[in-house]
Amino acid sequence: MMLRFELDDLARSEIHRLLEEHLADMHATSPPESIHALDLRELRDPAVEFWSAWEGPELRGCGALKDLGGGDVELKSMRTAQAARGKGVGTFVLRHLLTLAAERGHRRVLLETGSQDFFAPARRLYARHGFTFREPFGDYVQDPNSVFMELCLDGAADPKVKPCPL
Repeated sequence: MMLRFELDDLARSEIHRLLEEHLADMHATSPPESIHALDLRELRDPAVEFWSAWEGPELRGCGALKDLGGGDVELKSMRTAQAARGKGVGTFVLRHLLTLAAERGHRRVLLETGSQDFFAPARRLYARHGFTFREPFGDYVQDPNSVFMELCLDGAADPKVKPCPL
């Protein structure tokens, strides 16, 4: 699979459909107070970089990095298009975002995902790439429907895991 990554302006209808599908799944699997997915308006925040992954003319997935300041970024809006599931798109998107974070000198990538079975593939993907479980960060609070993870980077173009400072 050869994917092309684009820093996306969120204007295309394909992106809107994929994000609507993403939000619909979040609402179908989590109570409203436990949904932390960003909508289009929130994804347009200057602190967020949204990337789309394309195979030829087909949208295959997306993901975003939200700059939290202090060397931290949060992984947001990771999604693989239904037709591309099981083909490694999530891995390609995650590696792309981790490489960007490292190239930009971020020291840590944080994320929140669901604790329900629906999110088990995502948790496995993150764990395979070195993410470890942690307590809530930023404005998040302890929630039985949420899992929090982090990956520490060495700041190089090729992300490597190292212990996070306490």
